[in-house]
Amino acid sequence: MRTTTERLGARHRGVDPEPAGDVVRCRDDTAAAGVAPDDQRHGPVRRLLELLDRGKERIEVEVRDDHLRKSTVAVGLLTLVVAAAGCGDKGTRSTERPKPPVPGHRCTSGEQLLGSSRRSYAAFAPQGAVALRTASGAVLARFDATNVNHYPTVFGVLGVVRSPDCRLLWYRVQLPMKPNGVTGYVRASSVVLRRVSTRIVVDLTHRRLTLYDGGRVKLSATVAIGSPATPTPTGRYYVNQRLVPDDTAGPFGPGAVGISAFSNVLTGWTQGGPVAIHGTNEPWSIGHAISNGCIRLPNPTLRRVFALALAGTPVIIRA
Repeated sequence: MRTTTERLGARHRGVDPEPAGDVVRCRDDTAAAGVAPDDQRHGPVRRLLELLDRGKERIEVEVRDDHLRKSTVAVGLLTLVVAAAGCGDKGTRSTERPKPPVPGHRCTSGEQLLGSSRRSYAAFAPQGAVALRTASGAVLARFDATNVNHYPTVFGVLGVVRSPDCRLLWYRVQLPMKPNGVTGYVRASSVVLRRVSTRIVVDLTHRRLTLYDGGRVKLSATVAIGSPATPTPTGRYYVNQRLVPDDTAGPFGPGAVGISAFSNVLTGWTQGGPVAIHGTNEPWSIGHAISNGCIRLPNPTLRRVFALALAGTPVIIRA
């Protein structure tokens, strides 16, 4: 894996496809990407690509609940893979956990849904996490503090499990793994939560992406979607990584918003054929069913989506 300096120096050159895990071939093109830190201090779209040269960025996540702890996730700018299935030809947001009940209030133990169409939660695992099939059940998967692309591990939160005395025990979360839509339970003490106000809805029939913030439409745009042979998978997912390619004139455009979905047909691809929302160097493809499963946006629109859709943002893809 190359250093940041080496990667930046190769930004306008062809990337060596030899080292396994560093670069993935998508049909006949190759791309490499770096982390775009999920940091609100760099919100303006015009500063999006400057993130590549800023060294280390930090995500401060403060927990306000009975654990009363504060964790920090440091994100380094490293050379990463954009192994997206669709490559090639074919205001301030706060961090919080659910508030404890008011003294004297009798809470309901057991599992409850968490979030709404206007608010959802992202769970970061700064020390890694173990996902169980059921609360206190068998192990389903183990996750390191960062994923294969060295992006901080994050889950989309669906529910919370409390004890009879209102202590937070477990979160039911979406997992970034196959099969699509799989969920598990992680210990509340192993993650820190951030509130997310954005939501993305993709309508495959009308080939349209709509981004909401606080329940209000922030933008809506025509997209390119998967071809009949390599369709974009439907379902409820979430943003699990945000990547900036070295070559912003390449097939991913200025950025890729990775989501927790995988192609249902490209099973042999590296990393299982993950799906992303990204830009394109083929603007004529917008509005067509032509990709390998990814969702393509015009590059100016992608920059706006990238700036707004933080890690944990729900992504609903409908037929």
